[in-house]
Amino acid sequence: MRMMGNETSMTRRAFVGGLAGLGVLAAMPGRALAAVSAAQAESLIGKVVRDINSIINSGASEATMIKRFEGVFAQYADVNFIALSALGPDGRSASASQKSAFIKAFRAYIARRYGSRFREFEGGRIDVISTKQVKSRFEVLTKTTLKGHSPFDVVFIVAASNGKFIDMQVEGISIVKSERKEIGAMLDRRKGDLNQLIADLQKG
Repeated sequence: MRMMGNETSMTRRAFVGGLAGLGVLAAMPGRALAAVSAAQAESLIGKVVRDINSIINSGASEATMIKRFEGVFAQYADVNFIALSALGPDGRSASASQKSAFIKAFRAYIARRYGSRFREFEGGRIDVISTKQVKSRFEVLTKTTLKGHSPFDVVFIVAASNGKFIDMQVEGISIVKSERKEIGAMLDRRKGDLNQLIADLQKG
C-alpha cells in the first residue's frame, strides 16, 4: 500500500538522512580513482552505486552493513575537504592537532548518526542516469527509488582534478552544507569550544 502525506515525507527524509551519511562516509580516507573525464566520473559513481545497492539489499545485520559501507567508501577519499568544510570557519583557526582529532571524531560521529537508518533503505535502489561537467567538477545524476514512493534525484559531485568524491546534492540540497550547519549548531551549544566538541563526538 502506498503511503501518503506526512508518512511519505518522513520516510523520504529518513532515507535522505541515511544517504547523506553515506555521502559523508564516502569522503573518508582511502584510495580514490582519478576521474579526469565525464565517462570516468560516471564509472566511478557507478561502482559506488552498485556496491550501495548490493549492501542495502544484502539482508545482513546492521553492524555488518555499517562495516561494509565503511569498507566501500574508504576507497574514495577526501577527508580533509568534507570534515573541514563541515567545521567551517572554526577550522581555519584550529591547530593541526585539533584538525586531526576533529577529522577522526567526525568520521565516527557520521557512522553512528546514520548507521541505524540503513535498514530503512531495504528494497530501494539507486541508478546512474547521466553526467555533466560544471567547471572543475563532474555532476553525476542518479535516481533513487524507495518501495511505494516516487523516484527522486541525487547528484554525486566528483572533482575533475583528482577523481575524489566530495559532495552529494539530495533534491538540490548539499550534504556538505547541511553538515556544516549541524556542526556549527553543536559548536554554538558548546560556546565555540572545539576541544569540547571533539571530546563529545568521540564519546558518541
